[in-house]
Amino acid sequence: MEGLQYGKYKFSCQLNTDAILPIYKGSTFRGVFGLALKKVVCALKQQECSECLLKKRCLYTRVFETPLAVEAPPELRMSVPPHPFVIEPPLTDKMEYGKGDSFDCTLLLMGPVNQSLPYFIYAFEQIGRIGIGRKINGRRGRFILKTVSSNGNIIYTDQDEKLRLDQPAMLLSMPDQADVSEKVFQAQVTLNTPLRLKSNNRITSDLPFHVLAGAMLRRLSSLFICYAGAEPKLDYKGLIDRAKKIKVKENNLTWHAWERYSNRQKQRMPLGGMIGTITYEGPLGEYLPLLEFCSKVHIGKNTSFGLGKMGISMISK
Repeated sequence: MEGLQYGKYKFSCQLNTDAILPIYKGSTFRGVFGLALKKVVCALKQQECSECLLKKRCLYTRVFETPLAVEAPPELRMSVPPHPFVIEPPLTDKMEYGKGDSFDCTLLLMGPVNQSLPYFIYAFEQIGRIGIGRKINGRRGRFILKTVSSNGNIIYTDQDEKLRLDQPAMLLSMPDQADVSEKVFQAQVTLNTPLRLKSNNRITSDLPFHVLAGAMLRRLSSLFICYAGAEPKLDYKGLIDRAKKIKVKENNLTWHAWERYSNRQKQRMPLGGMIGTITYEGPLGEYLPLLEFCSKVHIGKNTSFGLGKMGISMISK
């Protein structure tokens, strides 16, 4: 198995009008991004996606209406395939922006959709023309996409509108044999955006390590099955069982209440989750590759909104 194609693209933008954005901006960017991408790629404008002849081959359905385009393999441990993207919005509480202000937004792409990067760049340019946030004098905030960068290199600018992507997306992989020694580590996990996990069919506000390990393994498995051809050959059950040896050393997690209005479902949707830091202690060696992988791809529910962004800090004992 070669690995999972993974691209991290930073979109740097400059407002050319004033704008008012919500405190958490992931829902705003995801919503208008879907509208813009559909506008860019949809061939049969009057068709509902579920009835469209092209739904299995359409970039929009693969990205935003994923169950219509990607069949869930029998071995998938989730009811529906995961979206092959994550939007990481600006992580700031700032709501009022002035003309000329700048902001960054990061797009993570998993699997073959990396090859469609030009469509995503063009869609983001369209977002700037459509506008984002609350209306001011009848218009939403508009912006210009100035640059797109990947791996520290600028690959697109608004000056020449040419894509210079010399290197393909990187490949994320998992070692077949991790460190299974009993050496004790401490690991601090930081939840930068709300983490929503289900345990026993309920959204949980507790995070023992075996629950975190289960969520990370589901994320790993589903992305590899759907977008890399097969899941890594790991001892999934053993990893969850052994995770129960890992203890919580310090817990500074809090519940962050948040909701969004769904235009499609015509109702407000609760999207609260855990944020903050939690420190684990125990024989964590075999979980290090898993923690590193999930720090790149987010975990939990609603990752496409940017939820479940986690950071890892290891402390050897």
